[in-house]
Amino acid sequence: MKQKMVINLLLAVGMLFAFTSVTQAAGDAAAAKEKLSMCEGCHGIPGYKTAFPTAYSVPKLGGQHAEYIVKALESYKNGTRNHPTMTGLAKTLSQQDIEDFAAYYSKN
Repeated sequence: MKQKMVINLLLAVGMLFAFTSVTQAAGDAAAAKEKLSMCEGCHGIPGYKTAFPTAYSVPKLGGQHAEYIVKALESYKNGTRNHPTMTGLAKTLSQQDIEDFAAYYSKN
């Protein structure tokens, strides 16, 4: 019985480490701070709504999963996701920039 408990505990700890490493972004959150001006103009204003191309609420990025931010920015960059402003901005980003933003916003 004791051996089974130890095995279960080890499996639980292993799963915790596996899921923790998956949710952390590979980027540098501190490096993102120098690049945030293009994001903060819309995403840094609580309740902000855009007027282009249509009026809608700008999504909050702080606390979002890093993987989601990476996927969204990559999708804007490669054209599988479309928004004129975001597509234009994403096309200027390197993969490191994308990872840095994901690391920053997933922690803030």
